[in-house]
Amino acid sequence: MKKLVCMLALAALAFPAYAQEAAEADEGEAALQEFLAGLDYQTGLIEVADGVASLNVPETFRFLGPEDAQSVLEDLWGNPPDETVLGMIFPADVSPDEMESWGVIVTYEEDGYVDDGDAAEIDYDDLLAQMQSDTEDSNEFRRENGYAEVELVGWAAEPRYAPEEKKLYWAKDLRFGDAEQNTLNYDVRVLGRKGVLVMRAVAGMDQLPEIRSGMDDVMAFVDFNEGYRYSDFNPDIDEVAAYGIGALIAGKMAAKVGLLKGLTLFLAKFWKVIALAVVALFGFLKKMLTGKLGEDDAREVS
Repeated sequence: MKKLVCMLALAALAFPAYAQEAAEADEGEAALQEFLAGLDYQTGLIEVADGVASLNVPETFRFLGPEDAQSVLEDLWGNPPDETVLGMIFPADVSPDEMESWGVIVTYEEDGYVDDGDAAEIDYDDLLAQMQSDTEDSNEFRRENGYAEVELVGWAAEPRYAPEEKKLYWAKDLRFGDAEQNTLNYDVRVLGRKGVLVMRAVAGMDQLPEIRSGMDDVMAFVDFNEGYRYSDFNPDIDEVAAYGIGALIAGKMAAKVGLLKGLTLFLAKFWKVIALAVVALFGFLKKMLTGKLGEDDAREVS
């Protein structure tokens, strides 16, 4: 209560014209609702990556294509642009503007067949230390381009590789700027004949059990199409990737082309105040008071 009173007092000092603030907040809310209504959700059989893989999305989930997914990531959740995004998968019963929402970003990296021979030899403590150092090095670029600094706190779930399924799982605990709650990036890589299908869930750290279960559900309806599976590899004609399992986890983009392009390896949810919904602090407080954003769950709001 004391915290809320202080915020209301701050709002009064910053925006003395109550009527104008209310109008701006209403305009912001209207813009958000228009944005959400314009999202084209899909279910059923959906091909991605030019027919390389398919998603058979059940009614309990829904899929957004590349343009809508990029709008959610950039305009709603405050992430850097990323044209490699093929779409996003969401639980059907939660809107992406709600704090309890989570989504799975789908991309495809066609760098060749990834040899999984190093999977059993990786020291994940050493790998984490390397990733933490690389993350710190990327922060200068993030600051210069108006994005929050990011700290890789540690593993939210230590990496594990399922050789029979050719699937690699791990999760990162991330802190963006001075956010009160850390962000969870839960990653799955599905190895294929010509590349890797990338599935990354973005949520709050407190949602880890839900995301772990939800990602199992998602992976049940995601697969490479015939001719593109790992078992379809032909060493006589197919290209072999220049990296292995360890580089997939560390972020091969950072190692391959420098940290600048690796900026989007870490994704936040609602890092910035929702641009479409909040045009003044009053608008933000209004959303808090009406239950859109919980007082103790403002993890991604700068």
